[in-house]
Amino acid sequence: MIFNQESAQDTPQNITWINNLRLIAMFAVVVLHTASPLLFYHKGSSIQDWLVADIYNALVRFAVPVFVMITGALLLHRDYELGDFLKKRLGRLIPPFLFWSTVYILYRCYNEEFTFTNSIWANTKLILLQFQTGAYYHLWYVYLLIGLYLFIPIIGKFVRQASEKELLYFLGIWLLTVLLSKPYLSSFDTAIDLHNFTGYMGYLVLGYYLAYKKFRIRGMVYIAAAIFVVTALIIIAGTHYLLLKNHELSTFFYEPISPFIILLSASAFLIARYTVVKLNPALNKIAQNTGKFTLGIYFSHALILTLFDLADVNYAIFTPMLSIPVIAVSCFLLSWLLVYVMSKTPFVKHLVG
Repeated sequence: MIFNQESAQDTPQNITWINNLRLIAMFAVVVLHTASPLLFYHKGSSIQDWLVADIYNALVRFAVPVFVMITGALLLHRDYELGDFLKKRLGRLIPPFLFWSTVYILYRCYNEEFTFTNSIWANTKLILLQFQTGAYYHLWYVYLLIGLYLFIPIIGKFVRQASEKELLYFLGIWLLTVLLSKPYLSSFDTAIDLHNFTGYMGYLVLGYYLAYKKFRIRGMVYIAAAIFVVTALIIIAGTHYLLLKNHELSTFFYEPISPFIILLSASAFLIARYTVVKLNPALNKIAQNTGKFTLGIYFSHALILTLFDLADVNYAIFTPMLSIPVIAVSCFLLSWLLVYVMSKTPFVKHLVG
């Protein structure tokens, strides 16, 4: 390999920080979806409560980008036989995706969210459309992941042969396209077609680069933590300012493909890499076990949050500063328990993710 990777025993898949980061990112997703209803309910809540949701949202917006960066760190460094890779990756993803999509479609049918007619074909098309476009709000990530899996065998060949200069060139063009897509720099945009450098593919390469790059900087974890805090404050303050200015919520600072979230995600990734967490054997075993079920937790947590909401268990049960983390922890644990029990159950154990 041309890019200077660390020794085999230090590769991401052989150390615990990747698993720890995966769990943190999964919990961050739960916090995000717990706080989001309050964020969008700005006209019916006090500005103080809304600010709590804004703070929580800003602090966890790294979640999905970090998931993609982990994927890049774990998958781009290896060579694959194309058929085996697609069979293994998609074979693990598609069955639980179809299973959980069906669960959410059945729930929405029970909740009378669909308008059925006397036409069997029209009703069938309505159901099939849910599989095509997403049966529930959080499943968009699975469609993203499928698209990334299809491209990983191609982009992987590039990064394994690329020099550090070439990797930085790719990441630099990617960041440029991100900047030019934003209103404050759109006047500098040209007719040059840079769409090949856009999207979440940049996070794949960024994750690979940050996982293997040997940084010779003292206090890297403190630098990364400072960047994380400053970026989070910009996101919080910026979103608050736009709410006061426009009298409606703007997700400008929350957009996952933006310089703010790129900085937030990269700094979170580096904090995890350079922070040494020593757990006792029992806790470490629990963390390793829970890490196996992060995809299943992702699939199921939205259902748990929905059931919570039906029981009026939401950010309003206490002050939001307390209720959001309490509900998020409860949802995370119940989601883990659900998929763990399902993993021990015949007929569905291969469908939990």
